[in-house]
Amino acid sequence: MSLTRRSLLAIAGAGALAACAPSTPAPPAVEDPLKDDGVKDFSFTAWSLNEASTKDALQSMVDRYAGGSGGKITTASYPYNDYLNQVLLQIRGGTLTGAMQVDVAWLATLAATGRLADLGSIAGKADYTEAALSIGKVQGKQYGIPWTSAGIGLIANKDLLSQAGVTNPPKTITEFESALRALKALGNGVVPWAAMTKVDQLKDFIAWMWAFGSPVVKDGRIVVGDDASVEALTWYKKLYDEKLIAPDVNRFDARALFAQGKVGFYEDAIGGRGAVVKAATDKSLGDKLMPVSRPMRSSGVKPVNLAWGHALVVLQGTGAAAASRFVTAVTGTAAYNSEWFAKTGLPPTTKSALDTAAVKNDAFTTAFTGAIGGFVAADPFWIYPKFAQIESALANGVQAALIGKASPKDALAEARTQMEALTA
Repeated sequence: MSLTRRSLLAIAGAGALAACAPSTPAPPAVEDPLKDDGVKDFSFTAWSLNEASTKDALQSMVDRYAGGSGGKITTASYPYNDYLNQVLLQIRGGTLTGAMQVDVAWLATLAATGRLADLGSIAGKADYTEAALSIGKVQGKQYGIPWTSAGIGLIANKDLLSQAGVTNPPKTITEFESALRALKALGNGVVPWAAMTKVDQLKDFIAWMWAFGSPVVKDGRIVVGDDASVEALTWYKKLYDEKLIAPDVNRFDARALFAQGKVGFYEDAIGGRGAVVKAATDKSLGDKLMPVSRPMRSSGVKPVNLAWGHALVVLQGTGAAAASRFVTAVTGTAAYNSEWFAKTGLPPTTKSALDTAAVKNDAFTTAFTGAIGGFVAADPFWIYPKFAQIESALANGVQAALIGKASPKDALAEARTQMEALTA
């Protein structure tokens, strides 16, 4: 599965409001939304201003930029899980302008409002990698400038693996199962795999369908429920029934459990390291984090992970030119790249920043890129305007199978029926 135009990001499900975004009337055509209107003040909206692990670092960067620009930056923030719906309400009401942090999975939904500025004219102002730039494109237009990019994959506690006698990372599904059983044998409350089992993040199951050989979407047609995806869900339920994976877990639960040193494997984006290390009582836990290539059904097959990343966008309106200069500075200049990486561990998106000693010498970042970030594909449902509802239908089907309400085959068949109806 190759990289696509938005192939580096992962996302919590958005609500029905997000699915309705394409109905937003487009504003009149703007010849050049980034033409300097002389206004230096603008707003900046970001969920990273709401999270404990990033808010102080980002606010410091915003304040420093404002101090040197001669303008005022008004900030706003919302929790990640509410963010998309909150900003859509304001965009549709015409009250939101300036720069905004986005999960790249949301770009098609936001672009459909007609309010995003095409940033193609500033994409060459820094040496962004082509792969990173691709995550900010929708139908060939550069609506987002990449801020960080990687993937979502398996993270192991190498100390627990060593205790369980697992000397090499598992490369196949069979080897992975063996590792999970060895971890379970440790007892003492160890959770072999804190896999996603709550509906809100069961979209992670997409990557496991890929691992078993299902394309999930083929030639624009949803094929969930094919033999490979049924085999994947049958396997997932087997592990669930054997208590090799924990019930009722989402990303935040998994991070909390991992921080306690009681989890062998869990799945996360590269930014999860900061949250786990911050919450850990064992201050050496950061040294025990080991990114692992996704085990595949057959040996010799390249692993594949869901893409993940953040971008910055600019909304049309007063101050858009000033906001675009801020976007370029934060994502593309050495000082801001270095500070953001040092304080958050989120990898930059420019060639020069990736080539710095700070990034190259960070063992976790190097390992994550080699095992996970280098093998990613876009969520196949991002191509559909109602992708969030489609993912929710899949998640409900997977959970129905896990708790025994339906067989894996019947659960995925019902999910596909619901998903296909949402593509009409």
